[in-house]
Amino acid sequence: MPLTPAAALMKAQKLYDELQKRRPDVAKADDYYRGKQPLRFASDKWREFHAQRYEKFADNWCAPVANSPQERLRVDGFALDDNPKRSKSERQLWTDWQLNNMESQSSQGFLASLIGGRSFVLVWGTAENEPIATWERPDEVIVGYDVERPGKRVAALKTWCDDDDEYATLYLPDEVWKFERKAYRAEKLAAGGGYGSSYAGGNPVAASFFATTSGLVIPGVSGDNAWRLRQVSPNPMPNPLGEVPIIEFPNRPMLGNLPLSEIAGTMAMQDAINLLWAYLFTAADFASMPARVVMGQDPPMIPVLDNNGVQVGERPVDMKKLAEDRILWLTGQNTKISQWEAARLDVFSGVVETGVAHIAAQTRTPPHYLILGKGMVNVSADGMRAAETGLVQKVGEAQLFLGPSTRDVFRLFALVRGDDKVADQCRTGVVKWKDAENRSEAQLVDALAKLKTVGFPFRWIAERYGLSAPEIERLMQMRDEELAEDPLSKAVDALGSQQGKPKAPSIQPAAAGADAD
Repeated sequence: MPLTPAAALMKAQKLYDELQKRRPDVAKADDYYRGKQPLRFASDKWREFHAQRYEKFADNWCAPVANSPQERLRVDGFALDDNPKRSKSERQLWTDWQLNNMESQSSQGFLASLIGGRSFVLVWGTAENEPIATWERPDEVIVGYDVERPGKRVAALKTWCDDDDEYATLYLPDEVWKFERKAYRAEKLAAGGGYGSSYAGGNPVAASFFATTSGLVIPGVSGDNAWRLRQVSPNPMPNPLGEVPIIEFPNRPMLGNLPLSEIAGTMAMQDAINLLWAYLFTAADFASMPARVVMGQDPPMIPVLDNNGVQVGERPVDMKKLAEDRILWLTGQNTKISQWEAARLDVFSGVVETGVAHIAAQTRTPPHYLILGKGMVNVSADGMRAAETGLVQKVGEAQLFLGPSTRDVFRLFALVRGDDKVADQCRTGVVKWKDAENRSEAQLVDALAKLKTVGFPFRWIAERYGLSAPEIERLMQMRDEELAEDPLSKAVDALGSQQGKPKAPSIQPAAAGADAD
């Protein structure tokens, strides 16, 4: 039953409110990935003297934690069944994938899922029934699911800002509603705080719509800033696909809970490492520059002059400024200094390396990805591969989580083209992923050659080598052409054809004395 405008607006607003709650976490994770990390855990006194100096410094370990699995996540093909030869339908599905530049989009989308916990793909069609797919950011899209049937999409909302206007499109199984309103450009109310400014991604207004935890005003649902139907026709428009065309790609979804960001657990250790580096730099700065001590003297005074340059009084020197200039002023005639040793810098660097090792263990990132050579001296190739076992398993898990969503993308491609039979086959299709193992060319070829000797077919070996489905077809055709031109192969084929012919019946001579009929 079609919705009324009021009912559609209520659905859109409910999804929008939920999206608002997610945006601060998404923005914070994106800031940490990009190295925009606030300096935390410092004492008030240290922050008073040094915080501004290291305000924009970050020893960014969040980036390699997210990059290491993303580099091994790649879709190499899609098959509708177990038939090794590609059907016409499979060729069309892969062509649609390539025409939409999904190789590049999926790389960006998988990275967004690893960082923000999820990303989305919107599939629509042109007037000529050509699929159009776009990978969407986690701070602009949200999908609503059926409570009784988890995984069944019942609604989705996509929002974005353009100049002074904010837009929202509500996707339902049978209708698509479009809303708009004036963008509310709010300034921060609280000093210091908050994330979100950097995750606008070229969108100057998006940062104004993050949740109140970042100190920003959230626009309401009524008054001058209320949503209204966009002046387009038709609105609502029918949804020819018959289902919500936005698919969520969650990262490590948990039963009854939200997906996880790969770097969520790294952020606290990242803050600690940044502070330790700041401590080390400060200690090195003081150790490299001489400090002075004045003992047994009263604090110096600065003369106060009037407009004519005549001294009319005096005021004490700012002792805080003296301390910043590395001058320690001790009053009293009996003041003594017994010891003043420079700080040991290796203590800080050792703790930093321990923190990085903790990040490697907690995130299953190979240690040689983070600290080159640390604990990996004179390690064999087998040992190096063993160190990457955790990462390989994590990528395998990600492929399990992302596989069903990838199948749904191909299914929507078929629905856009009006091929319901192929769309139904896509439900049980097989997504072909790039091998998560990281082998050298020599290791890979040697392993495949051994498999060939025990009888594995050439097409299967080509798949294991990492070739895409179109490349395998081209390779098989080239191989057949080479075999056809080989003289020895031709002779074998000719012999086989001769052996395959039926034998002519033999004529036995008549026995002596027999009648010749």
